[in-house]
Amino acid sequence: MKHLFMSLFVIGVMIIISISQVMSSTNQSQFFSLMKESLSGNYPLVWNDGNKSVCHFTGVACNNKDEVINLDLSGWSISGNFPSDICSYLPNLHVLNLGHTKLNFNTHSITNCSHLEELNMNHMYLTGTLPDFSPLKSLRILDLSYNLFTGEFPLSVFNLTNLEVLNFNENGRFNLWQLPNNIDRLKKLKSMILTTCMVSGQIPPIIGNITSLVDLELSGNYLTGKIPKELGLLKNLQQLELYYNQQLVGNIPVEFGNLTELIDLDMSVNKLTGSIPASVFALPKLKVLQLYNNSLSGEIPGEIENSTTLKILSLYDNFLRGQVPSKLGQFSGMVVLDLSENNLSGPLPTEVCKGGNLLYFLVLDNMFSGEIPDSYANCMTLLRFRVSNNRLAGSVPKGLLGLPHVSIIDLSINNLTGAVPEISGNSRNLSELFLQRNKISGVIPPSLSRAINLVKIDFSYNLISGPIPSEIGNLRRLNLLTLQGNKLSSSIPSSLSLLESLNLLDLSNNLLTGSIPESLSILLPNSINFSNNLLSGPIPPKLIKGGLLESFSGNPGLCVLPVYANSSAQSFPVCPHNSNKGKRINTIWVAGVSVVLIFIGAGLFLRRLCNKETAAVENDETMSSSFFSYDVKSFHMITFDQREIIESLVDKNVIGQGGSGTVYKIEFKTGDVVAVKRLWSRKSKDSAAEDRLFMDKALKAEVETLGSIRHKNIVKLYCCFSSLDCSLLVYEYMPNGNLWDALHKGWIHLDWPTRYKIAVGIAQGLSYLHHDLLLPIIHRDIKTTNILLDVDYQPKVADFGIAKVFQARGGGKDSSTTVIAGTYGYLAPEYAYSPRPTTKLSNVTTVMKNFEL
Repeated sequence: MKHLFMSLFVIGVMIIISISQVMSSTNQSQFFSLMKESLSGNYPLVWNDGNKSVCHFTGVACNNKDEVINLDLSGWSISGNFPSDICSYLPNLHVLNLGHTKLNFNTHSITNCSHLEELNMNHMYLTGTLPDFSPLKSLRILDLSYNLFTGEFPLSVFNLTNLEVLNFNENGRFNLWQLPNNIDRLKKLKSMILTTCMVSGQIPPIIGNITSLVDLELSGNYLTGKIPKELGLLKNLQQLELYYNQQLVGNIPVEFGNLTELIDLDMSVNKLTGSIPASVFALPKLKVLQLYNNSLSGEIPGEIENSTTLKILSLYDNFLRGQVPSKLGQFSGMVVLDLSENNLSGPLPTEVCKGGNLLYFLVLDNMFSGEIPDSYANCMTLLRFRVSNNRLAGSVPKGLLGLPHVSIIDLSINNLTGAVPEISGNSRNLSELFLQRNKISGVIPPSLSRAINLVKIDFSYNLISGPIPSEIGNLRRLNLLTLQGNKLSSSIPSSLSLLESLNLLDLSNNLLTGSIPESLSILLPNSINFSNNLLSGPIPPKLIKGGLLESFSGNPGLCVLPVYANSSAQSFPVCPHNSNKGKRINTIWVAGVSVVLIFIGAGLFLRRLCNKETAAVENDETMSSSFFSYDVKSFHMITFDQREIIESLVDKNVIGQGGSGTVYKIEFKTGDVVAVKRLWSRKSKDSAAEDRLFMDKALKAEVETLGSIRHKNIVKLYCCFSSLDCSLLVYEYMPNGNLWDALHKGWIHLDWPTRYKIAVGIAQGLSYLHHDLLLPIIHRDIKTTNILLDVDYQPKVADFGIAKVFQARGGGKDSSTTVIAGTYGYLAPEYAYSPRPTTKLSNVTTVMKNFEL
């Protein structure tokens, strides 16, 4: 009887286990069915195989009872709503990893997972509040970094005594909170990353009891007070980051010298004072030491010379003084050295390049003296070399300007002498070269043109003589060329007209002679200065029209053509009669040739027209007649086939539509891309006569305005096609669309430096329209949709359909208008009290409004 009872008991247990396993298997299958129904994206095909157990699914791990214990979907390209109450389906779940996915997850449902040991939901950008985590007593790893949680920080996490990793990095929407005084309950904690997490108050000294800590990061918060010396008890600590709290004060604890395992120490952007303990520089494993933007004083101790590990040393913007140990970096292979903006003096360290890894050498704004060590010319890995605003003397080491990877060399504001070194062909990455305000003499070497990627050259206020090398015209990316305040002689090379990207050209206060090359007129940079030289001859007319007359003062030999005698150029003498003789002969010759060419072109055009009309009857009469009925006006040299434009006006190329027409993106066979605005048909039966008249005026205004403008912040109009049926404006294509889309649709991220660049660019474009043209232009409708962005996010003002050209002061009937022009909310503010727009007020407030930040 007893054996029978035992047999029945065993059978019963087996049945219960079997039923439990069946139920568990059913629950698990039901969960993954819910997953597939609610999620979209690229999950593995094996999930659709109904013949396979869920334990064989990718991202799933089970125990020996076929119970799911691990679900890892991290990095999958999936989105949608993750099934709530996951642990009612997977009660034995130990690991849940959803990081770097786009899933919506109800964090409050996770508290039922009593067996959970690892919860990773980083980079999911989840919102809402967080639950009480106290039930998750087995939790070892909690990573909720890079989310958008709000409300109170879940202090319950500090009750989870099994925690080894606590990571809330970049959760900046919590209410302000403080670290608890019983934080040392987390005896097993190895990593605590609470960067940009709204932590405030003081760092509790009791943290020093968590000796298991390897990584402690509290940066980007609102911590105050002194750094507790108890942190020096964290004998296993490898990384300590307290930067950008801004309110941490007092000295760096001497006890930090006990952190013998420390690799990375960053306490930058605070208010720390006193000297840096020598024991910190002697730490045996320290690779990174960053203490910039504090108020530290004292000297850099000599112990730093003996470091075999230090790679990055950034101490800029402090009050450090004295000499830098001369053999800094001799054993460690420095990668970054930034000692800028201190009071350091004496010679530069000679061994800093010895390891062959140096990328950044930055010591600007100090009081260093002596010569630049020749050893720096052997820093083959160098990217930036900046020693400006010191007291350095001697010549520039040979080979320094020829380093193969360097992009910026800044030697300005020192006492350097000697000549500008020759540049080898290795300098292909050099983009900015600054030698201004030294005592450099000799000539500018023609080999400068070998640095083909130069964007900025500033040799101003030196003792440089001789001619400006014509080879500089080969530097096609050059944006800034400032050579003022030297002893340059000879004439201005006409090759400078090849510098199509030039934005600032200053050759003032030299001994330049000869005439100003007419070819420079095509540049019209934002700033140009030829004043105080020995130039002679007529000022090119286009430079006068560009409003640049003040740039030619101090040249007694310069004059203006008689046509400008009564204009704003009256401060310059009128050119003698014979000085224009050659120009008149050339003008007559050009005019004669032009007339001949026009007649030849007209004949060829008529002949081609007849031939094409005949062919059109056989092929496509509609296309041919439409194309050749256009009146074409070109404002820039065009290389594309005009027929391709007509053939490409199809729906698939439409990229926008506005009140005046449709915009197409057209890519030619040559690879060139343009934007074409097709204005609405003037023959539309639904349009009134006055509407058609407005369209005619809008077209004429835009064409006449844009066709005459040359500026890097004004959209370029290549040509115009007009006919009775429609009109086409062909512009340069802006790949990054308009500013409104960039600000509001989130397709691209505009950081603050980029926004600043855009704002300045808009202002430069408007300033050019208002002040640099002979007849100022008022746009009258500056708004974000009319600001286009090129591939480098350089802004260009567009849509001049209602632009107004100011007449001369006291001018004719169009000097004011009774029509309120512009979009509501972006009107010129002076319209509130006057019908007359002005250059003083127009578009100022609207530029600010455009950045509704």
